[in-house]
Amino acid sequence: MQNKGAIRLIAVLFALVSIYQLSFTWVTSQVRKQAREYAKGNKLKEMQYLDSVSGETVYNFLWLRKFNYKEAQERELNLGLDLKGGMNVVLEVSVPDLIRALSGYSKDSSFVKALNLAKQRQKNSQEDFVTLFGQAFEEVNPDGKLASIFQTLDLKDRINYQSTNDDVLKVLREETESAIANSFNVIRNRIDRFGVTQPNIQRLENSGRILVELPGIKDPERVRKLLQGTANLQFWETYDNREVIGYLQQANQKLKDILEAEKALDKDSSASLLGDTVPASGSLLENIENVKDSVAKEEPKTREDFNKQNPLFAILYPQVSQNGQPVEGAAVGTSHWKDTATVMKYLNMPQIKQLFPRNLRFMWEYKPVDEKGAGVYHRLVAIKASGRDGKPALTGDVVTNARAEFGNNKATAEVSMTMNATGAKTWARITKDNIGKQVAIVLDGYVYSYPVVQNEIKGGRSSITGNFTIAEAKDLANVLKSGKLPAPARIIEEEIVGPTLGKEAIREGMLSFAFAFVLVLIYMLFYYKKAGIAANAALLANLLFIIGVLASLGAVLTLPGIAGIVLTIGMSVDANVLIYERIREELANGKGLKLAVKDGYKNAYSAIIDANVTTLMTGIILYFFGTGPIKGFATTLVIGIFSSLFSAIFITRLIFERWLDKKQDISFSTKLTEGAFKNTHIDFLGKRKLFYVISATVIVLGLVSLIFKGLNLGVDFKGGRTYVVRFEKPVRTDKVAKTLMTTFGDAPEVKTYGESNQVKITTDYLIDQDGPEVDAKVEKALYEGLKPIIGDNITEKDFLHNYRMSSQKVGPTIADDIKVQALEAIIIALVFMFLYIFIRFSNWQFGLGAIAALTHDVLIILGAYSILNGILPFSLEIDQAFIAAILTVVGYSVNDTVVVFDRIREYTILHPKRERLSLLNDALNSTLSRTFNTSLTTFIVLLVIFIFGGEVIRGFIFALLLGVVVGTYSSLFIATPLVYDTVKEVKKAAEKVNKKRKK
Repeated sequence: MQNKGAIRLIAVLFALVSIYQLSFTWVTSQVRKQAREYAKGNKLKEMQYLDSVSGETVYNFLWLRKFNYKEAQERELNLGLDLKGGMNVVLEVSVPDLIRALSGYSKDSSFVKALNLAKQRQKNSQEDFVTLFGQAFEEVNPDGKLASIFQTLDLKDRINYQSTNDDVLKVLREETESAIANSFNVIRNRIDRFGVTQPNIQRLENSGRILVELPGIKDPERVRKLLQGTANLQFWETYDNREVIGYLQQANQKLKDILEAEKALDKDSSASLLGDTVPASGSLLENIENVKDSVAKEEPKTREDFNKQNPLFAILYPQVSQNGQPVEGAAVGTSHWKDTATVMKYLNMPQIKQLFPRNLRFMWEYKPVDEKGAGVYHRLVAIKASGRDGKPALTGDVVTNARAEFGNNKATAEVSMTMNATGAKTWARITKDNIGKQVAIVLDGYVYSYPVVQNEIKGGRSSITGNFTIAEAKDLANVLKSGKLPAPARIIEEEIVGPTLGKEAIREGMLSFAFAFVLVLIYMLFYYKKAGIAANAALLANLLFIIGVLASLGAVLTLPGIAGIVLTIGMSVDANVLIYERIREELANGKGLKLAVKDGYKNAYSAIIDANVTTLMTGIILYFFGTGPIKGFATTLVIGIFSSLFSAIFITRLIFERWLDKKQDISFSTKLTEGAFKNTHIDFLGKRKLFYVISATVIVLGLVSLIFKGLNLGVDFKGGRTYVVRFEKPVRTDKVAKTLMTTFGDAPEVKTYGESNQVKITTDYLIDQDGPEVDAKVEKALYEGLKPIIGDNITEKDFLHNYRMSSQKVGPTIADDIKVQALEAIIIALVFMFLYIFIRFSNWQFGLGAIAALTHDVLIILGAYSILNGILPFSLEIDQAFIAAILTVVGYSVNDTVVVFDRIREYTILHPKRERLSLLNDALNSTLSRTFNTSLTTFIVLLVIFIFGGEVIRGFIFALLLGVVVGTYSSLFIATPLVYDTVKEVKKAAEKVNKKRKK
């Protein structure tokens, strides 16, 4: 092998990078372990401990780079919700509400009727809502003009009476896209402030939807309200720091008196006021020195003394200069991010609040500041409320447009803002009254900017400057546009996984992973003896590479992802088997060991590449069509294919080369396996008609069951809500359904889910209604309905946290989309497989044989799921995971088939005159050892996951188990025989044509 040194270097570097990436996971796990030991079961103390070390160095990598806990946490291997617990939602901007607002809430009968008609059609259509609305309006009022409805004050610059309906629809699409982008930014900002570790927020391309994954969430109702609320944009006048510093000094002294009074009464001041809050470990030391001079009468000897004398200024550092004088501006102080809640608790105490003017409010600046590496800090801004009602000077609904642009000097960016006529009038008054002062721009209670007013601004057009980068200017422009129109995002899909179920998933997933991996290692040693050691070394390296790459990409490891890794390892054996079987053939032909190894690798490359390309295509299709756990499965599958190829081809070769250089003997079989599958002469093609009949019979039975019995569609495809509920004792499903009928109106579908004390409840109760209050209402109905079983002493909060293991919600609109996407994914996969095989083998009969076999596999699995549904003691739901399984089966089956086709092509070149029937039979027999070994190892791996992997993925793995059996069967008894028959028929047809021509 050439370039051994370069390959060895790449392998070493690859391993080192993987170890480096995984080291962060080990470091953070150790920190969390220390937190648990410190807290001794107290979750609040555990969180406070982790907060306190967030800015401290926990990892010193070779003295080259120091990482604090927060930085290390950002680089660790992420666990998905099914392993960690949490909440996963898909939001969709309410386009009907947006269109209604753009029309100025028109009461026009044609408009209202068209809007309602479009909403009905959206449930069963793949068209965007604006297109559906345009079509509906055309039907309702063929001669109507949309311009007459949308020629409002906000749109007067873009729509006039001469605008055609197409022109108006174009503007509506642009406004819709803008609203989706703005909603994404608002949701992202809200989640960033929510305090969730490793959240995932992303726009789902071409769908106008937003995916939000929140690990560790324990209050879903709060999340729903947070995500579905309309953005609240406000403009406030401000106080100057020099006006406020005196009040803060009074507050500081008053707070000291309160704490001392509590201490005198032998009360725990930290418990009553701080709630066990741990003081900030990081601080702005220079600022503290300035604060000491300005507020302390006696110079404290230590930081602890200063904190006791100045409880407020211990965590809120005033904006003062070197000589202790207050700094000009609306910012009055700075706090470490974890102290901000305590500061607000202090300032909102009734005894403290009465010291301030009635119209003084305090709000945090959204953008954090990093004070010389001391940690993440936020500034506190003094807000001046308008009038007695305490409202902002102006609200965001007056903003008609905002955009980022470069200023006159071209060095920094600025933001251009336009208001409607009402807003322009108020804005002129505000700016006139506040020349030289700052006006705060607030979104959802956080200050995003507080520029200085240079002069009175008339006409509603303003430029906001402030040394912005272009990214900062774009963010501020998005904030300003966020309050433009009421376009709330509504949850159309939701999944909640309880922490208990997550821990069980980790335990079961890791157990199945370890057991399956060890079995594969043992089998390779058993079958290939010393060569098995090289294969096992490659498998271990492959495992390290896969997990290392997942960590470096920031990918999320899910339970299907673990299944993907284990399945990849099982399938990665295939490359080793192909190589080893070719080496055994070369040795059987009398070649020396060194030459046999060289030729074995060379002759196996073609089949290895063909087999892995087809599986890679499946993984890519799954990645683009799947979401959440399915995307995680696809990610590990794709990564696993590349790492498996590298490990099987190069690492094993390096090991063999080293053994050969040392003149060591290499055995490729044991005494038990030496003669396995040698000199087999099975007449596969001679029995093909028998197997055609067997397959046709099974398929027909399945189709009959599909027609009359159907499939057990999950909520992914029919919409609805599912809840997995675990009781303290075994329960009867009919009793659960009966009790829930009283609150749901109709009896839900209730099935045992795993153990006899756990059930899965599926209902369509209120699924057509939107809003966070609806989800809360359904959860309350679930709780009330189950009260007779769980007991009256269990509160709703306890029930949702301890009894509800997981829940899922899928709206009817997205359910229809998922069905269409699933069908598209399967069709695209089959078309790509056909095209690849047709191009690769230059023969359409090969492509036809492969696709016929794949269709055969899919039909049999669908039929089996229909026939066996309700018979087997586990769920056989048809959901997104099932579609992923089908596509994986397609990839696996074609993998098997392509290896046989590759051997047929090789034999055709070597023996062009051999009779076709004999040649195809020889090809099938010669690859039988590879087919058996690959199928057996993969089946064993999947069987272990099926037994130990837990209820969550049992249906998914069962489809893969069926697929391995059916795929192996079809590659032997369907695909190749069909190639033979089609070639034979084409040959007969050609002979008839030639005879006619001769006549």
